[in-house]
Amino acid sequence: MSTPDFARINELARTYEPEMTRFLRDMVAIPSESCQEEQVALRIRQEMEKVGFDRVEIDPMGNVIGTIGNGPRLIAFDAHIDTVGIGVADNWAFDPYQGFEDNECIGGRGTSDQEGGMASMVYAGRIIKELGLARDCTVVMAGTVQEEDCDGLCWQYLIREQGLRPEFVVSTEPTDGGIYRGQRGRMEIRVEVKGVSAHGSAPERGDNAIFRMAAILAELEELNTRLKEDDFLGKGTLTVSQIFSTSPSRCAVADGCAISVDRRLTVGEDAQLAISQIAELPAARAAGARVSMYTYATPSYTGLVYPTDCYFPSWVVPEEHPAVQATARAYRKLFGHAPRIDKWTFSTNGVAITGMHDIPTVGFGPGKEAQAHAPNEKTWKEDLVRCAALYAALPDTYTSRE
Repeated sequence: MSTPDFARINELARTYEPEMTRFLRDMVAIPSESCQEEQVALRIRQEMEKVGFDRVEIDPMGNVIGTIGNGPRLIAFDAHIDTVGIGVADNWAFDPYQGFEDNECIGGRGTSDQEGGMASMVYAGRIIKELGLARDCTVVMAGTVQEEDCDGLCWQYLIREQGLRPEFVVSTEPTDGGIYRGQRGRMEIRVEVKGVSAHGSAPERGDNAIFRMAAILAELEELNTRLKEDDFLGKGTLTVSQIFSTSPSRCAVADGCAISVDRRLTVGEDAQLAISQIAELPAARAAGARVSMYTYATPSYTGLVYPTDCYFPSWVVPEEHPAVQATARAYRKLFGHAPRIDKWTFSTNGVAITGMHDIPTVGFGPGKEAQAHAPNEKTWKEDLVRCAALYAALPDTYTSRE
């Protein structure tokens, strides 16, 4: 089987840079926080239809699914189309939705995380169609919803309810120019302590839940220093992200206190371990603390509710896996040097694709991790071009197996 014409792929990707840029700026201009993605989904469907996808549909959850080809080998690409909010507007040097553009960069909320990935995907689809690069493949390009609220939920739905099970998935989250093959997992934990209220003038008559929680907080800080470490993914971590309390008034002893814990999980750590480590802390036992996992059951923009526990497993794809090797081979053929193969610091839809369902995920996406969720977010036009080229070349590169 012949291999792709890599020079021609690069040429077309560069030719389509202005259209990719225009499309990305259109997406940025549409506010699309989690559960509010409808208008950006419609804009993506319009662009997929314009460039010639064979089929484009929006599923009952609201994910945009574009398909090219009808070959026996199924390969998927993923970009979540929701963004976080803008935070404090004064921290932005430009309007986060109007954005900006210069010769090198495009600015705006979602440019790196991760509507830039969607722009490159759609124009990779155009190149695949134009050069016939899906000869033995069916290529599915998914614009997925609710990732910022609940990473992987969309792919739990696609795999379990829609029956989408590709040989591997390319995540187009930002990778700083590298090829990524893993990430730490995470979970959202709640710790609750009860107390007894009393008048604030006589606190000895009550049992202050905040003081009980304070002892737990100190032990959690120490627990973080001795969590497991992995040579590739790094160390498990925890941090307290929220604190809540109840009291009859500001003049009373607190009768309840709860905290949220963001727990990052390395290889060999799971939900049962993470909960037990907190529940078994001396201060937690002494306080009779209740340690539990949050659940997520927020409707998508279509109204569909697909509940899940807030447990998102760690995952690693071996470097020698054919999908990783094909991605690296396409990279070398296109760009003339070896790629950096690494991992994400943050979490992605790979927690469901690979972590829950054992479908390999390979990461390659425009932009930089450090831009995610930050004010003055931007991405780079050269990244969009390179990613579109690699996505276009990958299906044939993978199936040809030089």
